[in-house]
Amino acid sequence: MRSIKLGPTERAAALARLAERELDVLVVGGGVVGAGTALDAATRGLATGLVEARDWAAGTSSRSSKLIHGGLRYLEMLDFALVKEALQERGLLLGRLAPHLVKPVPFLYPLQGRGWERPYVGSGIALYDAMSVSSGHGRGLPLHKHLSRRQALRQAPSLRKDALVGAVQYWDAQMDDARFVTTLVRTAASYGAHVANRARVIGFLREGERVVGARVDDLESGSQFVVRARQIVNATGVWTDETQAMVGERGQFHVRASKGIHLVVPRDRIHSSTGLILRTEKSVLFVIPWGRHWIVGTTDTEWTLDKDHPAASSADIAYLLDHVNSVLAVPLTREDVEGVYAGLRPLLAGESEATSKLSREHVVQHAAPGLVVVAGGKYTTYRVMAKDAVDEVVHGLDQRVAPCCTDTVPLAGAEGYRALWNARGELARRSGLHVARVEHLLNRYGALTEEVLQLIAEEPGLAEPLSGADDYLRAEVVYAARAEGARHLDDVLARRTRISIETFDRGTAVMAEAAALMGAELGWDKAQIDKEVEHYRVRVAAERESQEQPDDLTADAARLGAPDIVPLK
Repeated sequence: MRSIKLGPTERAAALARLAERELDVLVVGGGVVGAGTALDAATRGLATGLVEARDWAAGTSSRSSKLIHGGLRYLEMLDFALVKEALQERGLLLGRLAPHLVKPVPFLYPLQGRGWERPYVGSGIALYDAMSVSSGHGRGLPLHKHLSRRQALRQAPSLRKDALVGAVQYWDAQMDDARFVTTLVRTAASYGAHVANRARVIGFLREGERVVGARVDDLESGSQFVVRARQIVNATGVWTDETQAMVGERGQFHVRASKGIHLVVPRDRIHSSTGLILRTEKSVLFVIPWGRHWIVGTTDTEWTLDKDHPAASSADIAYLLDHVNSVLAVPLTREDVEGVYAGLRPLLAGESEATSKLSREHVVQHAAPGLVVVAGGKYTTYRVMAKDAVDEVVHGLDQRVAPCCTDTVPLAGAEGYRALWNARGELARRSGLHVARVEHLLNRYGALTEEVLQLIAEEPGLAEPLSGADDYLRAEVVYAARAEGARHLDDVLARRTRISIETFDRGTAVMAEAAALMGAELGWDKAQIDKEVEHYRVRVAAERESQEQPDDLTADAARLGAPDIVPLK
């Protein structure tokens, strides 16, 4: 597969092609499901377009728990089909599709002492492992094991001794969700999809009852154009109902938004060699290893306010701290929190009032002739959702179309990744980087690491780490703008890297340096660079203020104090 860049030139070319010819399918929404749908359609030989109103993965798909997992709690709900499907997808991603992005991660489940708990939990996790192995793609992860209290405390010394009598350890997988989506988009583009972010659908075209196209606003230039397509897929997640309203068709289901917040704390605040999974009165809480950090989450509460920028309140933060501190020997405090992020799950509304009990299944239907909607689901099963959406598209096309093949299509950077990993010492020698830096690059870009190293070879100064965010190299900022579709400073600090949640200053110390690097690549003048920096500063201030507010209403009002740098008209 040839590497495709998503730089300014490629974006302009994609916009021109979208306006020039009728597509077989136009996908609206650049999260994981929309990107996966574009890849599925393109690899079946369909003329495909993908547009996203903001940045790739700017919504739900950059604000998850960053896990690829079957979902133990769905097993407890007896949703065996969902768990089996998700475990099969987990195995595919680990072994074939994205080994450079999806990595194994261990979790410890502390047992509290009830006589029935060990056999109950143990049998559930044993079934989890068995379903994984039976899928044919689960042999890459270790099987679960039972631990005594002493063994568990050896793995996780930060646990309070009176918080457990023993534990069960099992394995799942994790990834950087926003980076995964960007890679999906690049892969779709490499197979011929025309992709453009900051391109918002503002209406649909109809001929009689049939939807035949969309009106798109290029938010970067302010120009508008029409994209004609034989079929359109609405993959807008929590915005599904609003998108459907543009054609006066809500469909037969309703999507509710459930807010989940996460905290990021430094790795040295919790002494453990394994992640943790804890039961709460409502759901489960994860403590997830994340490089030099831990991610602690999540909550599960209904959200009816601004969907573009869901806000975490002081009460949300207190909830997570209270629950994780119930098992820690040295409690976390608010001063330990480096970053906070909030995301919205798109849940299919049902009879239950509690969002934690709403379905994580997905639904695909023709909401109107020419318009397919896909909604619900979970990150891990994005590829199945995409397949089902394109299968539905095919029903509306008067032609023979090849079946789905994405279970055999590695994502950009996967091919050659293992060989380069084995040669990482030689890559370090040739590039002059420490081998740990090369490993960092390989686990973010896979085989595309060679493109980043080429930037450094051409401009050695890009081998330096960013001042104030030294986990990342200056070259990564340039590469984000040149090859990964980053259009604004926020795109780089919040999604191409995770500086916005991995530093106590939330990225303000590095924003001027990063903006200057981006500006040189994107042709910004000083006024634009200053605008980008000021916008990011105001965004961070608004997020900090929202996290001091007592409830959702006041937190939302505070977060809305920072407008988007490209207004959604």
